Parts: sequence; C-alpha cells; structure tokens
Amino acid sequence: MPFRLARPAAALVLVLGLLVPAVSAQVSPSQQEARRALYGDKLNSLTFRHMDEMFDTAPVPSGRQTWRLPEAITALDILYEFDGQRRTTADFLERTRTNALLVIRDGRIVHEIYRNNSGPESRFISFSMAKSITAILIGQAIADGLIGGVDDPLTRYVPELAGGAYDGVTIRQALLMRSGAAFRETYGFGQKSQMEELYENSLVTGRQRFTDLAIGIDRAHPPGDLFNYSTLEAGVLGWVLERAVKRPLADYMADRLWKPAGMEAPGYWLLDGLPGVGRAWAGAGFNARLRDYGRLGLMMLNGGKANGRQVVPAFWVAASTIPQGTEPAAPDRVQGYQYQWWTLPDSDAYMAKGVHGQFIWIDPASKTVIVKLSYWPTAWVKTLENETLAFFQAVAARP
Repeated sequence: MPFRLARPAAALVLVLGLLVPAVSAQVSPSQQEARRALYGDKLNSLTFRHMDEMFDTAPVPSGRQTWRLPEAITALDILYEFDGQRRTTADFLERTRTNALLVIRDGRIVHEIYRNNSGPESRFISFSMAKSITAILIGQAIADGLIGGVDDPLTRYVPELAGGAYDGVTIRQALLMRSGAAFRETYGFGQKSQMEELYENSLVTGRQRFTDLAIGIDRAHPPGDLFNYSTLEAGVLGWVLERAVKRPLADYMADRLWKPAGMEAPGYWLLDGLPGVGRAWAGAGFNARLRDYGRLGLMMLNGGKANGRQVVPAFWVAASTIPQGTEPAAPDRVQGYQYQWWTLPDSDAYMAKGVHGQFIWIDPASKTVIVKLSYWPTAWVKTLENETLAFFQAVAARP
C-alpha cells in the first residue's frame, strides 16, 4: 500500500486551485479542442512544428554570434539490419515517421533531411528532450552558486512542498527520478490518468499549474529507493530552478545557455496555467530548430564546450551522462537514467528522448550526434525505438 501523507492544507490548495474562475473566455472551446487533438496520428506531422499557434509561449532569444558548424553534406544512403531484414534509409524515414533528421560527425554536419514540408526554419517540439535541457540549467545554476548542490532538498527552494511526498527529497533524487512520489506516467486520452488530468487542467484549460499536483501528491516509496519516470518530477525541477535563479526559466536559459552556445534561432517554451501568467512546461515544452538541437548535442559531446567557450561545466556533463550504478534504471528497463539523460548499457552513448519519437543521440566513441524529430502514432512505440537505435548505430559505424 502506498505511503499516504496527511496534508489537509495541500488538499485545500489543490481544491482552491481548481476553483479558479472558468477560463473559457480566455482559452476558447475551439482552442481547447485543438490542444486535445494535436497528438492525433493524422495531424501530428504538422502540429508538432506549430505548437506556438496553439499555446501561450515564452521565447528563448538567440544571440548575435551563431556557432557556425562546418558542412560536408552528402546523401544518407546506408543499409541497416532490423528484425531480420535489411532496410534502406528511405525505409527508415518512412517506417519510423520522421519529420527531420540531422547527423553531425567529427563536428561537421554530414546529413540533413527535412520531410513533410518542414524545413530549416521549422521549430519542432522536443517533448521529454526538454527534461535534459532543464537538467543542464540546474547544472548552470549550481555553477553560478544559485543552487548549493544536488544534495540540497527541494524544499530549500520551494517551501510549498514541505509536508508532502516531495518533503525530504533532494535535487539529485529528483534528477534521477527517484523521489518516491506516487505519479504514474500514463499517456493517452480517455484513460482518466494523472497525466491526462494534469495535461487537461494545466495546458488545455489553464485551470492550474502543472506542478500544483506535486504539493499534495501521495508518497509511494521512500525517496531514493526506486526509479519512476515522471514528467511531474521534471516540472518540480523547473520550479526549483526558477525559484533559485529568481527569473523565468526561459530568460535564464537564454542568458546562460542559448546565447552563449551560439544557437542560430530563438526557441520557445510552452506555458502552463492561466493565459499570460504561466510557467514554462519544464518537462516537455521546449521547441527549437533541428540544427539547434544538433548544436545542443554537439556541446554535450564536447564536454560542455560550444561556440569557442565552456558553456556548461564539464563536471556537470559527466555527472549527467555517465551512469553511476543506474544501468538499467529499473528491473523492467533496458536503458539507464542519470541526470535526465538516458544511457545505453555496453556503450558510452547516451540520449535525450521524447514521446512520439524525438531523439538527440550522442555517441562519444564515433564522435557522432544524431537528431531525429518524429510523429509517431502514439506516445511510445517500443519497436520504433528499437529500429531507430539500430539505424543510429549503423550510421555511427559507417566509416
């Protein structure tokens, strides 16, 4: 039976949070329907690169000096093995529903593909790749002295969490998805799941903040014991970050990551809650161009260096991506999980990944970064992930 922490005050906060005056005048019924329908497999090749037309957003401006990457672009014409069959690149792009693909090798862009009328200026949703970005920013805040370290309790920065499931949880435990909070990451509409309710209330109708649930959620396990993948957890980390730096996440990211790394174009975050006052959806809401996701991966490959400077501390890159007894993350998992980055057993490769097939895959052994932005028919399709990783490995193995 889950641990249940009595929290009358928290329950009252949640109830009051749901009694915000109806916002249908601010989020129209047609806009709400669009936000519910955007994941549909007949629309998502388009909607996944037009999220700013359906949600409130916060911009992440780029700077004046772009990190210019050398190019040696050639056709990506390889064969790869999957499920006992040899397949072509064209097979891969269609079978795994790819909108855009980028390959960087030895610091040079060698392959760049856009499909379905997307192009270099399209800005694609990252979904849970955003968790890896939020983790980078946590490391920046530690380097800036704004967060004391990963062993600080979350309540040091967000005292509203005191007395609930997140009381006593450290930043490290949240980064590792080991808070013990009783959140189930279940996708799909019509399931009446925590995730569906949270999305509906915070991002469709704007009746509450995404992290409001964290105040009163029950505890399922002692902190640190078990891995439990949770977008709520990443949202809490985003909340901690904003409190620590005393600025909106998007503003801090622009000044400490996006501009110094030399990204070529502004990105943007989707905002939760009431229109005009929302907080960045830290676990899933960032959007950017294909090449800028590639720059992010190359910066990680280079130990935090980008655009001729050390942007992210090398110690943080290593701590985030080198497994420390976390492979696999749980008995029912194959991959490991470090500080919001997935690691691959028997390999130094690691990746940021998001639902519907978003990947930044980084392979230090071959000095390869691959970005794949997709429109899978449902949130996660294991066979499509397996085929994607088989393809990535084939690309990296090519001389």
